[in-house]
Amino acid sequence: MTPSETMTTEFLISIKPSERSFTSGTGETLLAAAIRQGVALPYGCKDGACGSCKCRKLSGLVQHGEHQSKALSDEEEAAGMVLTCCAVALSDMVLESRQVTQTGSFPVKKMPARLIELERKSADVMLLRLQLPTNESFSYHAGQYLDFMLPNGLRRSYSMASAAAPLPGATLELHIRHLIGGVFTDRVFGAMKEKEILRLEGPFGSFYLREDSNKPIVLLASGTGFAPIKAILEYLQLKSITRPATLYWGGRRPQDLYLDDWVRSKLDEMPQLRYVPVVSDALPEDQWSGRSGFVHLAVLQDMPDLSAYQVYACGVPIMVESAQRDFAQAGLPPEEFYADAFTSESDKLTKATP
Repeated sequence: MTPSETMTTEFLISIKPSERSFTSGTGETLLAAAIRQGVALPYGCKDGACGSCKCRKLSGLVQHGEHQSKALSDEEEAAGMVLTCCAVALSDMVLESRQVTQTGSFPVKKMPARLIELERKSADVMLLRLQLPTNESFSYHAGQYLDFMLPNGLRRSYSMASAAAPLPGATLELHIRHLIGGVFTDRVFGAMKEKEILRLEGPFGSFYLREDSNKPIVLLASGTGFAPIKAILEYLQLKSITRPATLYWGGRRPQDLYLDDWVRSKLDEMPQLRYVPVVSDALPEDQWSGRSGFVHLAVLQDMPDLSAYQVYACGVPIMVESAQRDFAQAGLPPEEFYADAFTSESDKLTKATP
């Protein structure tokens, strides 16, 4: 570092090839600075666990905080890759991120919401509907997520499962899986009651449909990773987007496909939509006669050449990571793979030293 760098309190961060730029203050992560200034860098967990925010450093100096090695390995860091959610600029920088759009993101807001419906969709999945304030709008891209703001500064993140309805007083839908011992999910499946007031902040995330392409779409989900995929499906229908879309939804057993009937009802309404449910561990009593195995492998069985497709994948990290690796080998361009890996709190806490 030069003396001028140590005296600078703000650094200019330029993004290629979008030509977007923003400033980053001393000690502020690159991602936090970008979100604050409406620059839509890709990201997911914001905690150094998923790797969704990884981009390439073309010039400049950066220092990483704690993160998981699976999100950014030592080899990747040495090769110039940057994990923006836990990286602090030490100089002006130029980054390459092909998922950055020309348009700004929606403003992040904090607001209360009233719980108006709790509906159990399976043994471990609850559907929540929230009523937003009648005096404030909430805009978001279908596929983004929000944070519930809990006591003691805790937060829990969940994707919106409905397309944006930005009018004041609109409702939000969320799908929450019960994790035994979970600070929030134990309450959802226990003491939480309708009419309760919850506090939320959002929208967050860069998982949403890119509309500057006419490529056919593969929608890939495991478990409650279906939530943001459902929002994207609703958006496709709402906007009369007719790009061919194939949904692959995987679960261990048939009941894990907790809105299977909803998807099938959309097939008549959306002729461009195809649906492939996949079950990995069906029992004899399930009488399952559909596709079996890992859901991302079903995609490759049907589409061995993915070079002309655009993929949106959401679910557990192992599924997303396997899909990204194997789809690249099937010809999918890296910039056409959009993902939201569901990281649990234990995932986020398992960090490597910087």
